[in-house]
Amino acid sequence: MTKDALSLPVPDLSAFAKTLRRELTAAHEIPGHLALMNMAARAAGFRNVQHLRSSATAQVRLDSPAAPAPDHAKIEATLRHFDGQGRLATWPARTALQHLAVRALWARLPPRITLTERQFSAVLTQWHGFGDPPILRRTMVELGLVTRSADCRDYQRVEAQPTPEARLLIGLLADRTRT
Repeated sequence: MTKDALSLPVPDLSAFAKTLRRELTAAHEIPGHLALMNMAARAAGFRNVQHLRSSATAQVRLDSPAAPAPDHAKIEATLRHFDGQGRLATWPARTALQHLAVRALWARLPPRITLTERQFSAVLTQWHGFGDPPILRRTMVELGLVTRSADCRDYQRVEAQPTPEARLLIGLLADRTRT
């Protein structure tokens, strides 16, 4: 079985050496492999080798957080609701697909510009084919993708990082509109 390399961070070498010497002299006999490793880990400030190993593993996970993998089946199912020009042709029945489809439409909204309800509906009408901009507006507001004034007259796109699925769907739809 292969072993993972385990580094031993020692912030203060002098304190490490003193603690290790104290543990070795208290042992009264030559310590075994595991006992020696535990002594070295304790001298470095850990409870034992397992504590050192779990701390190192956690540090690696924190240093390189893995981005969640996009759900390709969900993207494919959502993509079926868009036509060849990248317009949302039908409103998906499943809520998860609705939310993903709306995120793709959100990407087409002009950033940092306040739109009236009529202007906002015109943009949405340009990018969907089933004739119901109010459901798209409401869904975008519910998801926090756009903000609207208290009197529901003005809308503005909220700048945010799209989900991995949304980024992939937006890219696929952009390819469709270019060809």
